[in-house]
Amino acid sequence: MKLTTSLIPSQNKLGEGPLWHPEEQALYWVDIHKKLVERWRPKSGKRKTWHFPSAVTALGINAGGGFTVTSVKHFGLWDGRSERIKTLTNPEPDLPKNRFNDGAVGPNGCFWAGTMCEQVDLDAPPPGSFYRFDGTLVVCHERDLFISNGLGWSPDQKYFYLTDSPIRTIYRYEYDGDRGEIGNRIVWIHSQDERGVPDGMAVDAEGCVWSAQWGGWKVIRYDPDGVKMEEIELPVAHPTSCAFGGAEMKDLFITSAWTALKEDQRASQPLAGDIFLLELDVRGQAPFKAKF
Repeated sequence: MKLTTSLIPSQNKLGEGPLWHPEEQALYWVDIHKKLVERWRPKSGKRKTWHFPSAVTALGINAGGGFTVTSVKHFGLWDGRSERIKTLTNPEPDLPKNRFNDGAVGPNGCFWAGTMCEQVDLDAPPPGSFYRFDGTLVVCHERDLFISNGLGWSPDQKYFYLTDSPIRTIYRYEYDGDRGEIGNRIVWIHSQDERGVPDGMAVDAEGCVWSAQWGGWKVIRYDPDGVKMEEIELPVAHPTSCAFGGAEMKDLFITSAWTALKEDQRASQPLAGDIFLLELDVRGQAPFKAKF
């Protein structure tokens, strides 16, 4: 295992949603607060940035080309070239303070994504929900979430994981691939004594979950039973998410943020907002592609 101190000096305010594109051999990610989508090609070392009128919070690869995305309020489509999003549907028009957060394409070719409110109030009813989008229809699969966050599927596609960060919980569901549904939720991880809170995640080929710990200066690897196997310390307080990629899918790319840092804290964390690389012996899973 080898950690590259800072692979990409992206200095993202809120770097999120890393996504490896196998055909392009490129890493994509977003900066939600700066309203950016970025791409980096390891072979050339070249980086490209797109600026959007409204933030893109998550993206997934489409089988037919381009990307399915979530913007602040909508599911949408992006051609991968322009700085325009084709907005398709807003599932929460009655919740103006909510926005989309994390999302990913699932084994059934649908895009799954959830919502959150920036002002978290643990004494109020949880405002977030979790949805499945098939290109036309939106189905709500979960309600009463504070911040719908890191998600992923086990390699055998029997289980689905979903994070609710403020309550330090990762849920595990049974996943029905034929129907494209989740059910029988259990609390898989409740990390009340952990430094940091669970944020974005990646699931490797052995069924282990890699969870970025917001405020925790680290990434944790859990085995399929939810037992902590190891933790990797980082030089930044707020890692946000991670994704496998690289030619052999053994590179773990870790995004980070500086948005929660005060001025003196940011000065002491000059790498906050950069992307880090963890070179591993275990493979990750290639991302699924949306069927539209």
